[in-house]
Amino acid sequence: MRRLAVTHVHGSAAFLGVVLLALALAGCGSLSGSVRADSALLADQPTTAAPEGAAGAAATRAPDEPKAAAPAVAQAPAAPTAPDASAGDGAERAPQLLAQTQREPQERVPTGGKADVDEEYDPWESFNEPMFEFNRKLDQYVLKPVAKGYNKVVNENVQVMIANGFDNIRFVPRLVNSLLQGKWHGALREFSRFVLNSTAGVGGLFDAAKHAGIEKSREDFGQTLAVWGSGPGPYLILPFLEPMTVRDGIGKGVDGVMDPLSWLLPFVWERLTMKVMDTVNDRSLNLELFQGFEESVIDMYSAVRHGYLRRREQLIKE
Repeated sequence: MRRLAVTHVHGSAAFLGVVLLALALAGCGSLSGSVRADSALLADQPTTAAPEGAAGAAATRAPDEPKAAAPAVAQAPAAPTAPDASAGDGAERAPQLLAQTQREPQERVPTGGKADVDEEYDPWESFNEPMFEFNRKLDQYVLKPVAKGYNKVVNENVQVMIANGFDNIRFVPRLVNSLLQGKWHGALREFSRFVLNSTAGVGGLFDAAKHAGIEKSREDFGQTLAVWGSGPGPYLILPFLEPMTVRDGIGKGVDGVMDPLSWLLPFVWERLTMKVMDTVNDRSLNLELFQGFEESVIDMYSAVRHGYLRRREQLIKE
């Protein structure tokens, strides 16, 4: 009996180790969410912060992305200047100040109280912030250097084709969540895109549906839970994973089960290999999007948190 108990313990420890390794490597695919064109970090960056090249890259990489609200960038307050005696100068400044206070058409203006507090509910900040720094360093010293080497070997057009192929395979979660949310037109678009891209797009390597004016939906199970009335829960950052809320974390798990790659590649190591390839390819396509962004903010953690939560709020409303 004692020998059987020891064997059982060793077997359980080995299984747990495999699960943790799988989570780590698979999660690296989500790490690129912090450097993608549709990530919270790109949510309306200040125009003076990012260089023209980065802005142009963002426009060309993801033209169909919904525009997110500006993150709460904690900047040092500008020194007050003495009012100009010239009335013309004052008239010039007034429109500029007005423009800076205008909000996006779809953005909900906080009215204070509980709704405003819940918007950035982060009771685990003491845990989240070190995890955020860990993920940043991992990207800086591991993922980005690997992506740079990959970029020198693989032509950019080939990278785009690979990204299109992965995106075409993963149409199932978007289709199912559109149906669960009652968005029939979104579900029809997803089905039409899959058929068109799989045929005219040579197995999804080319986005023929986009050229035909059929844009993809952005639905996921986290949004479905929100539509069904579930609150976001606390903000959470885990190693190797992009920012999320508890609700979105549950959604990612359900979407992962619906991912056709989990059906076509039943073995863990094969799925992890495909996930790592997708991650490196995605990071290579977004190498220079954040040149100079870190220098434009004082509190990167708060800026990313605000940008992520705002973007999720907008996606749910769409």
